[in-house]
Amino acid sequence: MAGRRRAVAHRAALAALGTLALTTLHPSASAEPAAPPHDRGPLPTAARTVGADTPSAEVLRAMQRDLRLTPRQASARLVNEAEAGTRAGVLHNALGKRFAGAWVKGATSAELTVATTDRADVPAIQAQGAKAVVVRWNLDQLRAVQKQLDTAARRVDASATPVWYVDVRSNRVVVQATTRAAAAAFVKAAGAPGDHTAVRVSAQRPRLFADIVGGDAYYIDDEARCSIGFSITKADQQGFVSAGHCGQAGSTTKGFDETDQGVFQASTFPGEDMSWIATNANWTATPNVKGDGGALVPVEGSVEAVVGAAVCRSGSTTGWHCGTIQQRDTTVNYAEGTVNGLTQTDVCAEPGDSGGSYISGSEAQGVTSGGSGDCTAGGTTFFQPVNPILDAFGLTLKTTGETTAVPTDNSGVADGWSSGRVYRVGTTVTHGQVRYRCLQTHQAQNVWAPDVTPALWQRL
Repeated sequence: MAGRRRAVAHRAALAALGTLALTTLHPSASAEPAAPPHDRGPLPTAARTVGADTPSAEVLRAMQRDLRLTPRQASARLVNEAEAGTRAGVLHNALGKRFAGAWVKGATSAELTVATTDRADVPAIQAQGAKAVVVRWNLDQLRAVQKQLDTAARRVDASATPVWYVDVRSNRVVVQATTRAAAAAFVKAAGAPGDHTAVRVSAQRPRLFADIVGGDAYYIDDEARCSIGFSITKADQQGFVSAGHCGQAGSTTKGFDETDQGVFQASTFPGEDMSWIATNANWTATPNVKGDGGALVPVEGSVEAVVGAAVCRSGSTTGWHCGTIQQRDTTVNYAEGTVNGLTQTDVCAEPGDSGGSYISGSEAQGVTSGGSGDCTAGGTTFFQPVNPILDAFGLTLKTTGETTAVPTDNSGVADGWSSGRVYRVGTTVTHGQVRYRCLQTHQAQNVWAPDVTPALWQRL
């Protein structure tokens, strides 16, 4: 539920962010590229590119606590997940329409599984060090079924079926419902093929967590409290991203100390759950998220983590907690409206945590939308991925590295690579007169040019 309430007693001051390769597949598939020419020394590993080999102590401690890992397991897990992201990207691009998803498993995420609809792909998947699974439907087919459900939710009562998503591990679209009969009725109303779906019966209904350093509190129109997601810039303007249900364009905000802070510039909810707030001169954008005890966790980029990867969340109500990414492209039918494209996790959260940061290692993932349960008994939460927010509003994520502001052109090349742009898996660009294909969704940084980041780009 929206959790709007009057801001009452002054809250204890929280630390601020400043004063704020692939073997042969089918004839049409790409082979592993030769290393691109460069003169800047050895190319970095995937883990080094995204900073997974040098995680913050805050991330490691929280992973040990919430995922019950040893220090060595926590460190190994982050490295394995970074490398798995690149391998999954290579296979995604090579398999094309036959790709049916990828995920990691195990305490250290040492096992990467990639699903395909063609058994002929198995040797190539195994050559990438991944486990191969042959399934019936590809990812595009399952997403089409999900879209049928999304469309139906706009014309029929879907209150008894609050969540549905593509589950790559079961190769089905899972409908969470209060009863099997409710799920069957919703699927029938959508005209969706029943053999593509599965049902998860649950009495829980997700609610919005509405009630700025990422995870810090801010107050909206002196009525509601949410949490900062990530610092951003837009040209010379500083600010931050958060959840769309926290406020509307024009709503004013105060910081954790209840001093004037900024104004909502844009907000989208329902449909998506995203917003950005421009702050005044008293608040400075910094590349940090708040961890336990106010310690700062650095943000190095926005490379999207794979299903099964560890993720940590910071919020102004419940602080710093970790868990795993369970599903992507999830649709949630809140009482206030339906939101598409969310990511489901098993990280707990409570009202007031809305808008707060989700981060994997040092890579920004998204902002808290809503969920069910709490941080005493545990729960399920959903976040709005950050890259679509940056892309939709033309924002630049504040990171420890340098990112040129989002460009208004492509430097004279029709599909040239540019720092500041958000690139999705499969996108092709030209850089230095060489063609590259994106392996992992991310916002490009100056130091992440395609010729020096094989973790993110595949030379064609």
